[in-house]
Amino acid sequence: MSIAASRYHHGDLRSALLDAATRRIDKEGVDSLSLRKLAEDVGVSRTAPYHHFADKNTLLSAIAAEGFRQWHATARKIFEQEDMPAAARFRQFIHEYIGYAADHPQLYELMFGRTLWQAQSATDDLKAVAFPCFQFQVQMTRFWQMSGLLPQGPEPLRLAQVTWGTLHGIARLLIDGIYADRSHIDQMCDTAADLFMQASVDRE
Repeated sequence: MSIAASRYHHGDLRSALLDAATRRIDKEGVDSLSLRKLAEDVGVSRTAPYHHFADKNTLLSAIAAEGFRQWHATARKIFEQEDMPAAARFRQFIHEYIGYAADHPQLYELMFGRTLWQAQSATDDLKAVAFPCFQFQVQMTRFWQMSGLLPQGPEPLRLAQVTWGTLHGIARLLIDGIYADRSHIDQMCDTAADLFMQASVDRE
């Protein structure tokens, strides 16, 4: 092991590699990432990253998994604010989701894009984090239905897919710069929240 690598404990090096890889992706995109470049960024031997990630795909899956953990923690924190009205939490959730995508476009693309999912190269570790994240979305949707914020007729799973799909579409517009930019975020989020909640009123 190199002198540089010896500075890290086993878990510390993995965390340092993930942090450096995420920063590189944020600045230069997924295509700029390689295990060799990552080793240079952290200041360890070229072989050191391979002790933690078998290949680039394993590394990308680990980065995406960390993104899902961060987002899930944010969503849970919003949802569990029981001193805040349900409608305010719902609106805050939408703002935070779109804001997360806008602040971390490259990471968001990795989490939800084709690089891992369409190629069916997502690791089991990534799936173990990503799928429960969506199940929590279904749980929140069921609560918002019971609170009268969302229509009670649709199955929670299908309604969760539609609401998340809508937010994902807004996020993609912002990331791709198509007819939307950061100055539109607040109005777009509020419009989405109003439309969803108005749909519940209209069905009464």
